[in-house]
Amino acid sequence: MNYTPQAEIKNGIFKTAIDGLYYIERSLHTDDRGFFSEVARIPELDTVTGNQFVVKQVNHARSDINVARGIHAEGWNKFIFVTQGSCFAALADLRKDSSTFKAVETFQLGEGGLPGSIYVPMGVGNSYLVTQGPMDYVYFVDRLYADRDTGGDAALSLFDPELNIQWPIGTEDMIISERDKNSVTL
Repeated sequence: MNYTPQAEIKNGIFKTAIDGLYYIERSLHTDDRGFFSEVARIPELDTVTGNQFVVKQVNHARSDINVARGIHAEGWNKFIFVTQGSCFAALADLRKDSSTFKAVETFQLGEGGLPGSIYVPMGVGNSYLVTQGPMDYVYFVDRLYADRDTGGDAALSLFDPELNIQWPIGTEDMIISERDKNSVTL
């Protein structure tokens, strides 16, 4: 089931079923030249999370249709959005001490899906399957790549039976890295 914004906390920031995971609705202004979008207001996000999100690195991944990535839970908080194409994103709470441990939230992001962004707290696994490509996936993180492992770096199987993610296509049609093919289950 895909996420439908419901519990608005503050100015377009919505709570999800996973503790600390937020959907951020972005404003979109269009005219005959194109569009302008306000992706997020970080001070408002800081107020909601109770933490200061200081960007240390910006990452950009381009993937073709049917590419599946994740479930990865690195040692950083991240703010993600899709700039081109679309994906089915599945996020899972992998924090054993969390009240929402093993909860899964899915989103259709990008063209034809939710136009917003997602704030992913450290310890929540992030994965996606490109449904319209090429897809550009941009994410801001609060640690450098070289430092991300200090907070933990986990790769979990996309097909973990305890999470039971309902991917929109079969595994035989997915393009998956060796790391993700050989990931462990809970």
